[in-house]
Amino acid sequence: MTVAQPEIPHAATGGPPLREPEHRVSPRAVRYWAVQGFIGALLLWVTFFLVHWFIPDGVARWLGPLFVVILVYTVVEQALEPGIRYRRTRWEVTGERVFAQTGWLSRDQRIAPLSRVQTVDTERGPLMRLFRLANVTVTTASAAGPIRLTCLDSDVADRVTAELARVTGQTAGDAT
Repeated sequence: MTVAQPEIPHAATGGPPLREPEHRVSPRAVRYWAVQGFIGALLLWVTFFLVHWFIPDGVARWLGPLFVVILVYTVVEQALEPGIRYRRTRWEVTGERVFAQTGWLSRDQRIAPLSRVQTVDTERGPLMRLFRLANVTVTTASAAGPIRLTCLDSDVADRVTAELARVTGQTAGDAT
């Protein structure tokens, strides 16, 4: 004998899987991430070689295999990360919420209602300006921290920042 279970609404069961945000980051982000990764790997390897130069030979022989493992890891990371990260990093701003998805090894999805937005900032470092990219940081009244829309075209970032500032300025309350 089977007992019929009452139908449970999607919201109670966790609902359907969360869809991906609509927009991809700028295609120039792939080159930006590759250059940024190369600079980081170069600094790492210069540090390793300097350390290797000044340590005793017995310790240097022991660290050799570790250096090889790290070298292989950085080469694989440089080859794979920018492309995977580009395919997985997305963002969307609707009339009700800000939605960001980031990550290349793991995936982080963040959603914040516009009524919770406190500040909107745009960041452009020297390397980002070279690639005409910008990050938009949306600070909310959340313990999880801000939502970052990474590697947007500079003009898109300016439009998103202006629109979020306009919409959140119209929201009543103190965003808490």
